[in-house]
Amino acid sequence: MKLYLCEKPSQGNDIAKVLGANQRGEGCLYTSDKQVCVTWAIGHLVEQFGPADYDPAFQRWSFETLPIIPPQWQVAPKKETKKQYNVVMKLIKAANAVVIATDIDREGETIARELLDLAKFKGPIQRLWLSALDEASIRKALGTLKSNQETLPLYYAGLARSRADWLIGMNFSRLFTLLIQEKGYQGKALSVGRVQSPTLALVVNREREIANFVPRSHFTLAVQLNVSDGQFMAQYVIPEQYCDEDGLCLDSRVVQAASQKIKQSGTAQVVNVETKREKQNPPLLFALSDLQSECNRLYGMGAQQVLDIAQSLYETHKATTYPRTDCGYLPESQLAEVPAVIKALVAADKNLQKILPHLNLLQQSRAWNDKKITAHHGIIPTQGRVDMSKMSEDEFKLYDLIRRRYLAQFLPLCEVDKTVVQLESGGQTLIAKGNVTLAAGWKMLFGKAAEEDESNDDNAKQKLPVLKANQQCRVIDTEIKSLQTSPPARYTEGTLLTAMKNAARFVTDPRLKQQLRETEGLGTEATRAGLIQGLFDKGFVKKKGKQMIPTAEGMMLIDNLPEVLKDPGLTALWEQALNQIAEGAMSLETFMQKQEVFIRHLMNQSRQSGVRLGSIEIKKCPKCGSPMAKRNGKNGIFWILLFFISLNIYSDGIENIGEKSSKTSKKKTASATQKQLRKIKVMREDLRFI
Repeated sequence: MKLYLCEKPSQGNDIAKVLGANQRGEGCLYTSDKQVCVTWAIGHLVEQFGPADYDPAFQRWSFETLPIIPPQWQVAPKKETKKQYNVVMKLIKAANAVVIATDIDREGETIARELLDLAKFKGPIQRLWLSALDEASIRKALGTLKSNQETLPLYYAGLARSRADWLIGMNFSRLFTLLIQEKGYQGKALSVGRVQSPTLALVVNREREIANFVPRSHFTLAVQLNVSDGQFMAQYVIPEQYCDEDGLCLDSRVVQAASQKIKQSGTAQVVNVETKREKQNPPLLFALSDLQSECNRLYGMGAQQVLDIAQSLYETHKATTYPRTDCGYLPESQLAEVPAVIKALVAADKNLQKILPHLNLLQQSRAWNDKKITAHHGIIPTQGRVDMSKMSEDEFKLYDLIRRRYLAQFLPLCEVDKTVVQLESGGQTLIAKGNVTLAAGWKMLFGKAAEEDESNDDNAKQKLPVLKANQQCRVIDTEIKSLQTSPPARYTEGTLLTAMKNAARFVTDPRLKQQLRETEGLGTEATRAGLIQGLFDKGFVKKKGKQMIPTAEGMMLIDNLPEVLKDPGLTALWEQALNQIAEGAMSLETFMQKQEVFIRHLMNQSRQSGVRLGSIEIKKCPKCGSPMAKRNGKNGIFWILLFFISLNIYSDGIENIGEKSSKTSKKKTASATQKQLRKIKVMREDLRFI
């Protein structure tokens, strides 16, 4: 029996339909002769052991048990999907050949091969490399199966990532939680993550920049000019000697003097006119992060929301290709499929027929580039039949953006004349800028959304009258503008995604900067949305409108983490190592050995450095002012001095400060409480001079 192992039921159903496997079994589909079987996971059917699974002593969080480094990594079936796990394992053991048909990434490879390893499967393995789930794409992929060895390294890279994340998360989350608890912190446990922490650092650092920002007043001079063909605006070019390092004029007297001279002159002479015709290419196809950023900008959608919708378009509607891609390019071989895709688009939406006369299906835009293709190509519409009436409003918004990007590749270039005019008035230099769109080209598909990508210089958007050298213009008016520099904007989910993807710009080390530029940045297309959502869920970041604001806990954590755990540079090294594993250039064993050395060294360093609580408020004893901790005892919640926790001299029910307990509890513990209080009082007196 040949077994096709998919990642989820919907995927399995699509592949089974093409294979003719229409006989339903328990958690699978068979062909009538039972020679072919399609089964599926439900995401990950197994999960890594928790610390206590390796040793019950790890159940208790303590410094003595750190670092936790498993002697042999193990996984266990997830309780919620144990039934399907048993089905899959039984089928693997009965199979004489397996085709891995999970998602085409590290994660998908790991989902399948962990199960194959657990079942100790020794038969032949092939890989189905699917970029879309429509029938045509499935048939094409079935005809070009990859060999086992081609994708096996992806599995090792997936294991390396999950194990490294486990080591960082388990050990440093425990370490820093324990360290701040020593200081009296009573909030929920802190969470440290290999990618999560540098991402949080971006948000925290931005908030610090805003808090420390000191606005500077600066001045500009606008001059309104007139010729027979109409009016236009020019800007006074402030000499460099009157500007600071950012090119800002901080002295109002400079522009006041220039304004007076220009008014006295009354005219401005054209010195030079330069017009350049600019041909603008359409934007590339969407990578997932780009789609998430655009949807956040246009519709205020969150990153996880966009990923879920994109996944639905791919799996449920079969309307678009694989969404978890980091690439905006297409393979040149897909040029042959263009007519079929366009035909499918028009069949789904008759309104697109009016676009057809403008399309050149033989046109090869910059998006078609084999050299730029990574594991997956850009997100595009499929050739399958699409029923848009079954899409939700948000699903259609994403689908519309994706199809517009695709159609734009076959429309003419946008042509714009950009003109710069230099003038002289009263010995002062003026510059006027203007743009004239000659041919909208692909921008006809985007309307005002495309205009937002133009220059932020409002004066550059004006339509200039026809001007020529030595022409005299009349000065109508001058306007001195008093402006203030603005602090950097807080991150939105959209801008944070962009920052994560382009994290190299936050790295100062030239070597690390290049390495990060060559990798995927912080996280991957598949994980960034979950990472951002995790910051909200863990209480490190809150939202105000679209803005992301770090909480006191988030800022405190970043302030205490060693630089290496919050620097994107470390992620660059990690991602480079994972890519080396995926390419077969580094072994999993070598990577994990390096991780263990790193973990031990950094934990020792962090213990020695200690922590600061920043703005976190700590409950203190009303009598002596010492920090206190909340505890759950057999008689209810109580508060205890942290010092005595370390000495282990308290019992349940002691010092229920600020908490109510039942009358029964009070009676039962009154005597013990008094004895303990007397003991604490004596010790407090003994220790006050230490």
